[in-house]
Amino acid sequence: MKKTCLLLWASLGLLAACAPVQPWERGNLAKPQMALDPYPLQSALRAHNYGSREAAAGGNAAQGGGCGCY
Repeated sequence: MKKTCLLLWASLGLLAACAPVQPWERGNLAKPQMALDPYPLQSALRAHNYGSREAAAGGNAAQGGGCGCY
């Protein structure tokens, strides 16, 4: 009984967050401030440099020697 009640409340909570977006409101959602990562190219470059310098195998294909060189 508790599982079904919890599942019901969780599904109601998720459905309550859904709302239709009107065409004139989409401009506000497309602003750079609304992005999760406002500078994706800069973040990718920093992740590449960090992975190369730390000799860590990340999601990219580059691995360095840990000395900061490529």
